[in-house]
Amino acid sequence: MNSDSRSSKAKRTVQISISRHTLMWLLITNVAILSPLYQQVTVWSLAICTICIIWRVGIYLGKVARPPRWLVTALAFFSAMTLAMVANKIGVLTALINLLILGYALKYIEMRSRRDVQVVVLAGYFLIALTFLQQQSVWSSLHLLLVTLINTCVLISLYHDENNFKYAATLGTKILLQSVPLAIILFIVLPRLPPLWMVPPQGTAKTGLSNTVSFSNITELTRSSELAFRATFVGGYQPINANLYWRALVMEDYDGKQWQQNVSITAAENAFVDKTSPKEPTRALSMSSVSMGDLDSDTALSYSVIAEPSGQHWLFGLDRATSQDKGVKMLADFRLYATTPIEQQKLYNVTSFTNANLQVELPLAQQQLNLRLPEGQNPRTRALAQQFAKHYPNAEDRLTAMMRYFTEQPYFYTLRPPPVGKQQIDDFLLNNKAGFCVHYASAFAFMARATGMPARLVSGYQGGEYNQAAGYFSIYQYMAHAWVEVWLADRGWVRFDPTAMIAPERIEQGFDAFFDPQQSYLADSPFGYLGLQSSEFIKQLRMQFASIDYFWSVWVLGFNTNKQQRVLEEVLGEVTRTKLAILLIVSLGIVGLSIAYSAGLIQFHRSNDKHLNAYYAVCKLLKKSNLAREYNEGPQAYNQRVGLALPALAADFNKFTDYYIAIQYQVLNKKAQKRLSRLLIKQSRRLKFIIIKQKLALNKTNT
Repeated sequence: MNSDSRSSKAKRTVQISISRHTLMWLLITNVAILSPLYQQVTVWSLAICTICIIWRVGIYLGKVARPPRWLVTALAFFSAMTLAMVANKIGVLTALINLLILGYALKYIEMRSRRDVQVVVLAGYFLIALTFLQQQSVWSSLHLLLVTLINTCVLISLYHDENNFKYAATLGTKILLQSVPLAIILFIVLPRLPPLWMVPPQGTAKTGLSNTVSFSNITELTRSSELAFRATFVGGYQPINANLYWRALVMEDYDGKQWQQNVSITAAENAFVDKTSPKEPTRALSMSSVSMGDLDSDTALSYSVIAEPSGQHWLFGLDRATSQDKGVKMLADFRLYATTPIEQQKLYNVTSFTNANLQVELPLAQQQLNLRLPEGQNPRTRALAQQFAKHYPNAEDRLTAMMRYFTEQPYFYTLRPPPVGKQQIDDFLLNNKAGFCVHYASAFAFMARATGMPARLVSGYQGGEYNQAAGYFSIYQYMAHAWVEVWLADRGWVRFDPTAMIAPERIEQGFDAFFDPQQSYLADSPFGYLGLQSSEFIKQLRMQFASIDYFWSVWVLGFNTNKQQRVLEEVLGEVTRTKLAILLIVSLGIVGLSIAYSAGLIQFHRSNDKHLNAYYAVCKLLKKSNLAREYNEGPQAYNQRVGLALPALAADFNKFTDYYIAIQYQVLNKKAQKRLSRLLIKQSRRLKFIIIKQKLALNKTNT
């Protein structure tokens, strides 16, 4: 009984034994896996993870004991309950990510056996995959690839006794590199299937424009250097900066403080998202209900857009934008709209008809909507507008005069305008005379409405940074802009941008031509303090990195069914199921043979290892004597079998085996390595001579 108890205890001791080499790799991989998830981790989740890491370091150093299971279980229970209570506030997806992170951290400190290590490593792979769903840029992917390598090294150290970090890292790199060709083949050949499930939305917008516009919110975007989207024109066409007005939102309701979308448009948007009949009265649900007869194909601009994740539905295009892509709708206010929130990079194709009229016929209800002004607001601006109406009865002459007014008065374009009171436009237009694009656009739209001309505000982006090497435009958040559309009979909605009168350099040459980046989007960046933005080397380096990320977005993240078909046609000509099957089988066969060869399972030529060749030469001779070495038979087991079958050879073969094992599996200095190598070769020759001699003697006896 005591013997069984000791045996059981010994087994448990073996079971919980984890080498310090593996524990060190676990410390590294724990930090590495959590590092890309810093944006999703809540403060208290981060605190628990930090405590777990410190506790595990203490265990590694032998300063503290493992926590009892009841404590880990209690922490897991209360963490899950807390996450459930705040899930609505932080979003379901963020709550689930935090739950998995906490489970990973708590399992990490209570590990007792190899099985526990395996669970931690598998959870690590799952967290890496989850991170990739949200962070898919080329740099994030390289980061995650490095994290995957570190996580793989944990498994390698678990099954290899070598206390050598270089060995684990080398083998892990080799394994990952072997998987790359297989991943590429499957990526190209496998069909693009629709997702079986959807990632739940985060619950809040990430960054970018808002569906309301006031004197402050677009100004805040000028402090952000985040990428909004990229655009590539067909045929390498490069429009001038002044023509790049990227339409995103149209604001028709004005309450004296802010502009916002009309309920008829938001109801139409909700109908597209919910795929139900709208409860509110809507305008035409799409541009299909608006006359398309005035679209001239000769003036069409074709281009593709890669929108960055924003958590919103609105897309970007030049007037008048159309798209036939699935999941992209064209609204009655000439905007593009995604039926699902943009949680990942979205590639879509656009054709814009730059000379097309926008809604030549305007219904009476829409005219009244775009003439509406809040009562009692901005009386001085109303009086100024009436003077324009009196002196310029013609609508187009009046608009020209109002635009010219901004150049005749001492107006200034600034990112830091002075504050305004309740009569916002009066204060700006007639007192402060300093503002940003929203100030000038709001004042112009107000005066147009006050003189009886339907007007509305449009927000989006203006301009773009052209990458000459890759041939695309990058549009950043600090390029956010607002302008005005006024409806004119026989012409429809016509764009007017007062900013072009105050700061023409901003429109014609771009944001950086007018504003100092250190005072805007580089204000909170170390590049701004160091003055590196003006460095030509830094600029070229940034453009090169941006080009790499762009091609990754186009050919990896944007590798849709159409691109897959083009690539397969280049390789196979006419694409058939038979050709695809042959391509897949041949490719997988080549990859499999390569992996088998690198693992030593097959050999196509004689090894360069003279010790291995000497050992195999003796084994080959013994095979002819019906003593073939089995594939899963180690040198010691084979030595014992040869000794029993051929006693006369036992002593010499035992020496030979000892020399071989010492050279192949022991750490030797150069002197010992050289001595044993000489003895192994000498013993190999002796054994071959003895085996051949015995075989000849046996043949002579038989004859």
